[in-house]
Order: sequence, then structure tokens, then C-alpha cells
Amino acid sequence: MTKQKRKYSSKVVDGYDRAPSRSMLRAVGFKDADFKKPQIGIASTWSMVTPCNMHIDGLAKKSCKGVDAAGGKGVIFNTITISDGISMGSEGMKYSLVSREVIADSLETVVGCQGFDGVVAIGGCDKNMPGCLIGMARLNRPSVFVYGGTILPGCMTGKEVGKKLDIVSVFEAVGAYSNKKISNKELKKVETLSIPGPGSCGGMYTANTMASAIEALGMSLPGSSAQNAISKEKSKDCVEAGKAVLNLLQKNIRPRDIMTRKAFENAITVVTALAGSTNAVLHLLAMANACGVNLSIDDFTRIGKKVPVLGDLKPSGKYLMSELIAIGGIQPLMKMLLKKGLLHGDCMTVTGKTMAQNLKNVKPYPVKQDIIRPFDDPIKKTGHLVILYGNLAKTGAVAKISGKEGLFFSGKAIVFESEETALQAILSGKVKKGHVVVVRYEGPKGGPGMREMLSPTSAIMRKGLGKDVALITDGRFSGGSHGFVVGHVSPEAYDGGTIAIIKNGDPITIDAKKQKINLDIPATEIKKRLKAWKRPKSKYTKGVLAKYRHTVSSAHLGAVTDLDLT
Repeated sequence: MTKQKRKYSSKVVDGYDRAPSRSMLRAVGFKDADFKKPQIGIASTWSMVTPCNMHIDGLAKKSCKGVDAAGGKGVIFNTITISDGISMGSEGMKYSLVSREVIADSLETVVGCQGFDGVVAIGGCDKNMPGCLIGMARLNRPSVFVYGGTILPGCMTGKEVGKKLDIVSVFEAVGAYSNKKISNKELKKVETLSIPGPGSCGGMYTANTMASAIEALGMSLPGSSAQNAISKEKSKDCVEAGKAVLNLLQKNIRPRDIMTRKAFENAITVVTALAGSTNAVLHLLAMANACGVNLSIDDFTRIGKKVPVLGDLKPSGKYLMSELIAIGGIQPLMKMLLKKGLLHGDCMTVTGKTMAQNLKNVKPYPVKQDIIRPFDDPIKKTGHLVILYGNLAKTGAVAKISGKEGLFFSGKAIVFESEETALQAILSGKVKKGHVVVVRYEGPKGGPGMREMLSPTSAIMRKGLGKDVALITDGRFSGGSHGFVVGHVSPEAYDGGTIAIIKNGDPITIDAKKQKINLDIPATEIKKRLKAWKRPKSKYTKGVLAKYRHTVSSAHLGAVTDLDLT
């Protein structure tokens, strides 16, 4: 590799005056020859905080071997991760979305400081994936993302032997126990068997949604999103990613050459076909912002009008990611979409080839499978991510409408100022048929941190109220949430949005067909209430949550902290 391929590392290690730098690097294993090689940072999100990331240290070493074999010098470093599944329903969940920004900042900081010429980033849990991509986009140095892989399902024993379990099974079992449908012994059994080992949550929840989106975006190698965490395929993926960065370096292909507007449209298309998480809206907007790509929530509506839902995957469907992997992953789906003219085949990818070139020799799904439906028999003819507007969401809200919940809901508000109070009301039976559960002051600023509402939505489903109760919030939802739910309501309550002045008993209408969400009281009354409203004081005055609240933008802009700092 010439010095041109060492654009950044040469400034750190070349010349007599850089002897101190070389001296320190010798202590971490550098030899004379290594100082003439491109340095590739391997960003590992390993920790024992969560099963999603507990194996990533081993994967990072595999990528390092791939880099070294291709003529580079791999250097592993760590960034943080948190666990949504563990912190869900607690105060700790407020740090979840914040971690996306911390991860992006830390990756940018280490790579920028150390003078790495390229990056491999390996992520498992959902926030560290967009966090890594945001950092890569800011740096704009040759980069490849590797998904840590999905977890294998847990399996019931006894009378229900063979029934597959995952983390959402546990959340829903809590609702079933509170409704006296299962015993404490049965709850313990589900708790014990649902998480058998390493890997990210097993359905088309946020982790697998974002992994699929990133592959469709062109930023990971073909197949990376659909591999089990513990598998030969995932190990090979890591090695090949290490080699791929050197190829990108040779060809001078950088993240912003790949992450174009057309590439983001490809990502939205694949997320829609798979019925992916609402968090994809938040994260793709943030990633596009880092790339300087003009993407808006209305792009999800536009694409959703022509892209059907084909994947029958959990939480609203039947199948787990491991079952999709067994029939070929998302590559055959992407080829189907390309043939229908729904994907941009000319987009560049981290292979150094276009999307169409990558998909050329991909084989179709087996004939006898119903995980991915054909175009003439979709689960839903149009997209499941519905952007709603109205006097309750003047700048937008995001609904996940699979079609199973219906397209219209009208009911009376029952209002809660936090997720915890809403959950207790649901579990205790205070929430009844016909209620619209309103959970406010959980937005990016109001939380702060925009907590996910998996606990309340799971409780609603296991109470048997999935079709009889709606839930709206300025917070967001886990990829495991399903039911008649609307999140990302903006302006949020903390910013004086209409959601802040809803009272118990107020009529609310949600119309997914007309894409409307309204508080059905006179405009004069809304104006009167807003005039009397006062922003509540936040108890967070110092630390990362306080800093986040002061810098974060609205959910409809991606809840980014670097929207415009000029």
C-alpha cells in the first residue's frame, strides 16, 4: 500500500518526529513493517452487559485477522453498549437512545484521534448499529459494518414442548401473569428458557430491522444481516469484512459514496417489506442527517404506498429471524424487490460492486415456504409504517399498522405522565376497552431520552385488549411492540405539543387510512389549554441526560444532537 492509502495513519507514525508515537504503538504489538501499512480501526461493541454483544470480542478478532491478511494493520478498540431489554420499563431506559449519540461520538473520537485509515464496526444491540453508522458517515473513511447476528430461539418444555420463545415472550408472559392466565411457575419457566445464549433479539425487532436496513443501504457485506450470532457464516463475515475495507481503501470508496439518497430509499423499501420496527424511522433519519442526505418522515409514506409487507415475522407475524436465515435471509427478498423495480440496483456497496451485481447470482427462496410471501399474496398491500398528522401531531407521528389491528380507532383518553404509571394502570385493570392510553413527557427532551414502551404494549396484548385499546405517546416503541400504537408524537409534550394538554375522557381519533390523528375538541379549547400550559421542571440538570435534553432535536427529525451546530 502506498502512502496515499495511509492518508491519516502516515501523519501519526511517519518521520523522525513521530518516534514517540511509534514507541507507544510498539508496546501494543506493532512491528517495523506495520508502520507502513494502512491502519484499520476495529470498533467492537463487546460487553457482558447484554447477550446481544457478549460474543463480539471474538468477532472483532476475526475482523482483525481479515484486515491483517489483506495487508493492513488492524487495531481493536471498544465503545459502549446498553441493553434495552434489561432496562425496559425502568428509569435506565432513558439512556438507551442517548447511547446512540455516545457511540457515534466515541467512534468518531477514537478513529479521528488515532489516525485510522479505515473502519470495521461490529454491533449487536440496536442503538450501537445506527451509532456506528453515524460515526462512519461523519468520518467518511472507508468502512464496513458487521452485524453481530441474531440469537437462536428458546424452546418450551413439557406440554408446550417445541414452542419457540424470545424476549417478547417474557414481556407478554408478565401481562398474562397479571391477568391470572398463567401461574408464577409458568412465568418463571418462560423467563428461564427464552434467552439461550449470544445474539440480538430474535424477531424482526429493532436489531434485525436495522441490520437488514444497513445491508440494504450497502454498508455491510451481502448476508451479514441474516446470520446466527454463533455460526461459521458469521465468523466468515467478520474476516471478509476486514478484507473488504482494504479493497474500499484501494478503490477510494467511502461511506458517503455508498449512503446516498437512493441507498436510503433501498433501506426503507426493505424495512417496509419486512414489517420492521418503527425505530427504523428514527435511526434512518439520523443516519441520513450524518451523511448530508435530505430524508424526511414523508419518504416512508411515499415508499410505503408502493411497497407491500411480505415478511410474516414477529412481533406481528409468526416467524423468527433464525427461520428466515434458514431459507436464505434477505438476499432473495432484495432480488424480488429489484426485479419489481422497487430497489435501485445501481447503488454502490461495500463489496465495491453495485447492488444489482451483488444480487445477480442469488437463488430464490424454496418453493414451500411462507415466511416471505409473493407479491400476489402480500400480508399487507401497502407499508406498515404510517406517518400521521393532525392537531395532535402537527409535525408528525409514527404508527405501525400491520393490518391486523384495523385501520381506525376512536376512543376516550386515559392520560399518564410516565410509562410506569401507565403500566401499573394496565396491569391493575384500570385501562378498559375503548380507552386511548396517552403516555406523555417521554419524548426526546421530556424523558429525556424517548423511552420505548414495550412493557405497556406487551401488557395490553396479554390482557386481550390489542384490538380494543390504542396507545399514543411522544416516546417510542420497541421493535417487539405491536397492537394499535402510535409513537414519536411531535411536537412532544415538553415542547408544548397538543399531547401535553389532553385530559381524561377527551375523544381521540386515529385514522390510518386518512393518516390523521386528532384530539376531537374545539380549536378554541385547545388554544385555551395551551395558553395555560406550563413546562414542568426537569429533575435532570447535570450529566449526560441534561446535555442530551439541551441538544436533541424533535423525533420527526430523527432525535439527532448535531442537526445544525453552526
